[in-house]
Amino acid sequence: MSPDRYLAELADSLDHLGMLARQPEDRLARAVPACPGWTLEQLFGHLGSIERWAATVVRAGTFVKEPVPPAEGAAAWFLEGTAPFFEAMTALDPSKPCWDFGPPPHKARFWLRRQAHEHAIHLIDACQALGMEIPALEVDFMLDGVDEVLAMFAPRQLRLERMPHPDKAVTFQVPGAAGWTLGPGSAVASISAPLSAMYLGLWGRSSLEDDALIEGDATVALRVLRGPLTP
Repeated sequence: MSPDRYLAELADSLDHLGMLARQPEDRLARAVPACPGWTLEQLFGHLGSIERWAATVVRAGTFVKEPVPPAEGAAAWFLEGTAPFFEAMTALDPSKPCWDFGPPPHKARFWLRRQAHEHAIHLIDACQALGMEIPALEVDFMLDGVDEVLAMFAPRQLRLERMPHPDKAVTFQVPGAAGWTLGPGSAVASISAPLSAMYLGLWGRSSLEDDALIEGDATVALRVLRGPLTP
């Protein structure tokens, strides 16, 4: 996807999140189903922290520590930071060398992709917490998000030994799209699901075990699927 597409998706998510962050205190105290232990207020604190971190990284080009969100008023803190964050994302040069936690090449464009999906997923979280309908996402964006999980995050989870190394290969398939394979050798199982289910399921915002068609060696497939494939 182009930098402009990522920025457009990010801007849309920020608009929605900005409205949801202006909820009364009792609604901000609601639990976030996919993030056990978090309230909606804490979710906005996380986003405010991530935004300040990402903006500082792309400006400096080097690693910096992520700031700690405030114990109170996190939603307001998030709202204070969205404009300078988006300005930093808009101003970055995608081809400029920059620290990131993905594979080479380490370029600033990594952060456009990462923050677009970070905000889309947490917008889904906020909607789930408030019992609201999840905004529709574009096909190319969801395909890109599936690729980010299976081609960047899952290998990183393996590299950091956060999930067991699969001893056999499993393919992930979205009908009509290219497949992704994790593990060595020829695939012994496949996990297929419609695009939206795959995108949400890989991030644990729905259950791929329930929604996907698993063929072949189900034991191996489930072991890989349960990863965890993402942090």
